Amino acid sequence: MREAPIAESRAVQWEWIEYMGQAEPVARCDNRIIPTPTAEILVRVYTPEGHGPFPALVVFHGGCWIVGNIEIADRPHRALANATGCVVVAVNYQKAPEHPFPVPLDDCFAAFTWTLEHAHELNVDPARVGVGGDSAGGNLAAAVCLKARDTGAPMPVVQLLIYPAVDSELDTHSAHEHAEGYGLTTADMQWSWRQYAPDPRKRSNPLASPLRAATLADLPPAIVVTAEFDVLRDEGKRYADRLETAGVPVIQHHYGTIHGFLWMAAAVDECRQMLQDIGQDFRSAWAGGP
Repeated sequence: MREAPIAESRAVQWEWIEYMGQAEPVARCDNRIIPTPTAEILVRVYTPEGHGPFPALVVFHGGCWIVGNIEIADRPHRALANATGCVVVAVNYQKAPEHPFPVPLDDCFAAFTWTLEHAHELNVDPARVGVGGDSAGGNLAAAVCLKARDTGAPMPVVQLLIYPAVDSELDTHSAHEHAEGYGLTTADMQWSWRQYAPDPRKRSNPLASPLRAATLADLPPAIVVTAEFDVLRDEGKRYADRLETAGVPVIQHHYGTIHGFLWMAAAVDECRQMLQDIGQDFRSAWAGGP
């Protein structure tokens, strides 16, 4: 990706569709335009079958903060709604390099706040609204939780972090061991960080690199997913371990596959297993109340 024009990288993302499987039906799917500090952006609201008010998961798609959109990620988002029993609010946040940090984070935080404020019309229980994302989206979900904690804003009740990017340093065993040959490369990830946060000083901001936070105490319970053959494996595992050490309830799931497998339901068995596992996690949690 680091060697291609941005427009070409964005166009190539559509090739993921063939790996995603069929689009799962949901009870309802609506597009909405919502305000953020710098723009009006699109969100897509997926309502599963059943009777509300539902829990909700505000979801931020992966793509190195640069590529992807909620149309490309439509099938994984449908699958998440059905697996978790949540209304999924998928956020088409603005992308780097045109809109670097903190613009994507500000969009995602605004979308979480908007979901809380519009819970009644979305048939959502405002006491059960979480955030989630894959890869760069996992980064944004973790950062939304940190920002909510540090500003005294309403807090997500859960954070779903699927192979999240949480540290710009990329100096881990997995970043070296799996630097080439497994899809996402360490060089592409380093390049992506430079697009998201061109100023190196901003990359150490915990809202950009959540693993740099001085403390992870008082954050929402987390479900953290990692993949064995992934550049980001070790930083995701370290983030989950630090959350646990800080007293945050954490469920960890680890799968013997590669980065990006949420988008591979038609090709990778671990994707279907992950959806089943996290679906059980969510349904068990919701059955116990907020």
